[in-house]
Amino acid sequence: MTEMRKISVKVNGKAYEAEAEVRMHLADFLRQKLGLTGTHLGCEHGVCGACTILLDGRTARSCLTLAVQVDGHEIMTIEGIADGDTLHPLQEAFRDNHGLQCGFCTPGMLTTLIELLRDNPDPTEEEVRIGISGNLCRCTGYQGIVAAALDAAKRMRALS
Repeated sequence: MTEMRKISVKVNGKAYEAEAEVRMHLADFLRQKLGLTGTHLGCEHGVCGACTILLDGRTARSCLTLAVQVDGHEIMTIEGIADGDTLHPLQEAFRDNHGLQCGFCTPGMLTTLIELLRDNPDPTEEEVRIGISGNLCRCTGYQGIVAAALDAAKRMRALS
């Protein structure tokens, strides 16, 4: 018999309570239990970065985190970045700078860059490249992603 636990977690500002198997990964919990399918699973080994979310404001690999570990914590997924129909400046910059092609890596890239730009509002190109080095993209060649991050940094500084 599989052991189940009740989890209380705040995701994208909304409180949830649900049961999960003690061995269920957070990515599966978000997708299967909460219906938040924006978090993608790539390698399931923590290498590709597609499953990156923000856990209490810090990036975390949801394929390596057990759902029971987030009980009582706060998570932001790709679904929580925009403000309703208003895109986050980073999302606008990705759109405007062709920072995505197939979009598979995009949720992890955006959550990674949310943290990077919060901690370093005026990064250099090299700092952006280092910041996203744990996120793999097979389509873009990264130039559009880097350009989008630098553009978003400018947009966000102008808003503050």
